Amino acid sequence: MRLGIDFGTTHTVAALVDRGNYPVIGFEWGDTFPSVVAVAEADGALRFGPDALAAAEQPGWRLVRSFKRLLGEVGPQSRIEVAGHRFALAEILAGHFARLRDEIRERSTAAGEGDRELVVALSVPAHASSDQRFLTLTAAREAGFQVESVLNEPSAAGFEYAHRYRRTFTSRREHVLVYDLGGGTFDVSLIHMAGLANEVVATAGVARLGGDDFDACLAAWVAERAGLGTVRGGARETLVDEVRRQKERLTPQSRRFVVDLAGLDREDVALPVDDAYQACRELVEQTVERVEEVVAVAACRAGVGWEEIASLYVVGGASSFPPVLRQLRERYGEKRVRRSPHPYAATAIGLACTLDDASGVVLRDLLSRTFGVFRESAGGHGIAFDPIFERDTPLPATGGGRLEVVRRYRAAHNLGHFRYLECGRLRDGVPDGTVAPWDEIRFPFDPALRERGDLAAVPVVRLPGEGPWIEERYDCTAAGTFRVILTCLDDGWSRRYELGRRGDAVARFD
Repeated sequence: MRLGIDFGTTHTVAALVDRGNYPVIGFEWGDTFPSVVAVAEADGALRFGPDALAAAEQPGWRLVRSFKRLLGEVGPQSRIEVAGHRFALAEILAGHFARLRDEIRERSTAAGEGDRELVVALSVPAHASSDQRFLTLTAAREAGFQVESVLNEPSAAGFEYAHRYRRTFTSRREHVLVYDLGGGTFDVSLIHMAGLANEVVATAGVARLGGDDFDACLAAWVAERAGLGTVRGGARETLVDEVRRQKERLTPQSRRFVVDLAGLDREDVALPVDDAYQACRELVEQTVERVEEVVAVAACRAGVGWEEIASLYVVGGASSFPPVLRQLRERYGEKRVRRSPHPYAATAIGLACTLDDASGVVLRDLLSRTFGVFRESAGGHGIAFDPIFERDTPLPATGGGRLEVVRRYRAAHNLGHFRYLECGRLRDGVPDGTVAPWDEIRFPFDPALRERGDLAAVPVVRLPGEGPWIEERYDCTAAGTFRVILTCLDDGWSRRYELGRRGDAVARFD
């Protein structure tokens, strides 16, 4: 069985490869698997997906929504704390995927399809860190999925567009802007679609902008209009949940935004829906700013302007909120903006398309951030930053291959102290924007240090005479993950490291 799986902030969606078709997998409760976990206050027992929602209706359980959002902020060793219990974030992710696996195999519309092996393509936000990619990939593998590829969400949705609307392309218009507004993140990518090859020209996004933020904005607006004052704790959760339910019921024809405040011992309120839309207008404008950023970059980089763009293609579950499409069409016109018939499933369908051997499609994406290292300079008295893979570097095409950088030099010091990081951009050669510290590696250039267990206490000093020849070999996969192999070329002594974000932060949900 071959599946495209879109692990979303609110829901996880899977689509099946079925003889040139890519149907969304259905479950007893619907076409999406809730991305939630419930924790028992007494003993820390965990429930996932629909079981978590059912448990949350019982006393003594805490429901955690949107745990995917933590992946953009923490490292592989990070933990979350709920109701006094701590869990490795990796454990939560693996449990989520394991429950999804069981439902697909045993109780879904695909339960009787093909063999028992589950070959999948996964999605991550376009600006996901390597840690987020690594954690998602590892959790899916631990759950029993055979992961063939990891793609950026808007890039995958581009394949769904090509599968559905390839006839809209002309020799003059071969570009599509994929506008992906999910539950927790927003990404927009300009994709050149020529034949069966999709190539990302430019991409931008907001790491924390999605349906969750519309819910929070509307809850604050309702609290103000209903005279509730500042709402905190459990009362705020109750209000946000009610606002979410009512938001998801809205249609373009809705005229009133009705909120049941019985859970807060207040009378219901019925407010003009246009006022609700106006309260969220600034959030939508943030997405428009990123669209304009991508178009400007594409114009400079590839000479592509609006005349070469076939559509602004809108996907993602949060795009069903009516003011999103309304504002986009006000800005870009009715004919320019096209919304996927299945916005919540577009990414999963596109992922499934990439797994279909008969489709022949190929993706070439871009690295969404700069990866580099701080190292010793000036005889150990200074620190310099070396970019290794810079933002917007073309990644290897899907289907295999790695991007490689090799550095060779004669060591001047007894010890190499490599401090890796990723950042949003470089300014005058210095990391700028969002900067995330990664692993620190201490590699002994001096053979006498190889048996030392703790190199952190060893000072970096210059070697007498000429040091050994050192090779750094960096690999970047099509999924955007990194590794390094450090080798002393004089005698072949080598070490390999899978690189990730440093830290063991604890995110608390109390």
